[in-house]
Amino acid sequence: MTAKREDFWALALGLAAVASKPLRARRRFAAPPARDLQPGISVVIPSREGRHLLEAMLGGVEADLAASGLDGEIIVVDNGSRDGTTEFLRQSHPRVRVEEHAEPLAFARAANRGASLARYRRLCLLNNDMEVSPGFFAALDRAFAEDPALFCASAQIFFPAGARREETGKTALRRAEFLTPDDYPVFCDEPLEGEDSSPVLYGSGGCSLYDLEKFHALGGFDEFYQPAYVEDLDLGYRAWLRGWPSVYVARARVLHRHRATSSRYYSDADLARLLEINFARFLLRAVQSPAVFRRYYPHTLARLRRCRPGDLPLLTVARLVFAAAQREPVVGHLSEPEILALTGGGVRVFPGRGATRERRVLVSAGSCRTIMSAGSRRPCDSQLTELASGAAIHYLAYCRPRSLPEPGLLDLARAVILVDGPAGEVAYRAAQKEAQRRYSIEESVVIEKGGE
Repeated sequence: MTAKREDFWALALGLAAVASKPLRARRRFAAPPARDLQPGISVVIPSREGRHLLEAMLGGVEADLAASGLDGEIIVVDNGSRDGTTEFLRQSHPRVRVEEHAEPLAFARAANRGASLARYRRLCLLNNDMEVSPGFFAALDRAFAEDPALFCASAQIFFPAGARREETGKTALRRAEFLTPDDYPVFCDEPLEGEDSSPVLYGSGGCSLYDLEKFHALGGFDEFYQPAYVEDLDLGYRAWLRGWPSVYVARARVLHRHRATSSRYYSDADLARLLEINFARFLLRAVQSPAVFRRYYPHTLARLRRCRPGDLPLLTVARLVFAAAQREPVVGHLSEPEILALTGGGVRVFPGRGATRERRVLVSAGSCRTIMSAGSRRPCDSQLTELASGAAIHYLAYCRPRSLPEPGLLDLARAVILVDGPAGEVAYRAAQKEAQRRYSIEESVVIEKGGE
């Protein structure tokens, strides 16, 4: 047996071992001692040979955390650096806590280690190649004030001028039936003007704010995802299964110098292979529904075969294990198909300017006849106007893909939720359920006719 095939079977058997009973056995960090977490933000930055990156980003992090008015701390988890990172931090940033490790740690383990030291209720994970814009922490924290059940608020990601925008912060999973052989299942949707607080599948582990108690309850990042990638997808998905959502926060902005660390240790081919293998692990370890697994299995298997030509299919083992394993029940308010439909990129939230009132109403329209292109100021439906005079309305409608709500509608509603028509009925139903939970809706109204 060749070394390559031995490596493959070691990986396959390793997957089978961790997926056997109990299926959800995970490599977790040790739970921190029980203690009362204080209001505020603990910023955790894993770093490996990243002194030059920390020099560029820490000043902005410290300044914005101070400007937010929130109590906070910064913890740098230094992973086997030989570039004088620890000495630099102690001399130039004495208020930064340093957790030093002689050997490099995988991202999940480094992040978990930092989280175990955190003292505040919110955990912000930042890559060392992220530069925050003013208002970053305040915007992320505000999302939790708007929805106390929130698990994660994910920032909007930009890239340096001239670089392709590979991430936006608005994460989604492509519908299996629309996947082509060249499509990686996870993608970042391009946000629209005015869109904010839309549901996302997960928050990027490089620039998101988490509820630390929920993070601990989930066991943190699953450390089986080595050395990096997909651990944040796994975590966010498991949170959704418990009914703990993640949202995209447009006002929290970061500049990402993409793969400034990982590209020094791994080739592009290595990183592509890691993405494929770790997505296969995600299907095996986090997905509960056999129907969802079967939907994505053929595509994932085909991409894995292409990524590792000549090897026997890893997911053949995974499929057998998945079929035999006992699944955990869904405990949240949404089923797995509803979660995936809601976070597939076709549901968009636009905060409105409507009045805050004690009575809260969800207005559902089966079509987008009151939705016009941006810039239209035609009066909205009279029924909406009458409702808005006595209630805080939240408007939900199907729409054409990538449509914008008209300004008049935003003047009446507290929030406008648009579901792209191609996203389908499951997405619309999930958006209804999530709106009812998120906005504590007391009654629903169905509008049969729009304003045309």
